[in-house]
Amino acid sequence: MRKKVMVFGVFDGLHDGHKAFLKEAKSHGEYLIAVLPPDEVVKQLKSRFPKLTIAERFEHLRKADHVNAVIVGDAELGSWNVLENHRPQVIALGHDQDKIKDELEKYFEKVDWKPEIKVMKPYEKHNKPTH
Repeated sequence: MRKKVMVFGVFDGLHDGHKAFLKEAKSHGEYLIAVLPPDEVVKQLKSRFPKLTIAERFEHLRKADHVNAVIVGDAELGSWNVLENHRPQVIALGHDQDKIKDELEKYFEKVDWKPEIKVMKPYEKHNKPTH
């Protein structure tokens, strides 16, 4: 069985930090699943809609290196059906995803399984030397 890694994020424009995050996440398994929240859930989380539509965000992730599958997350904030449906062995979180980490830890106290939760390093842009 392939070791599944799951990531969560809005991915509203796939920048170098996202790409580094996805690469590091994939290094923890063989199959990377990226979960995108629906636009309404983004609005609840960030008090604004994403700039890109769910279809645009989905397509950008689908084409991204290291991502094997893209799925739309639960329509209800705090619902974790996506976890039960896919049962990843690892959940990779961004260094700034403390809130979701706390929510996941509470959720896994109530169920009979628990994946590893790993926090990825912050992205550090390497400056090229100038000559």
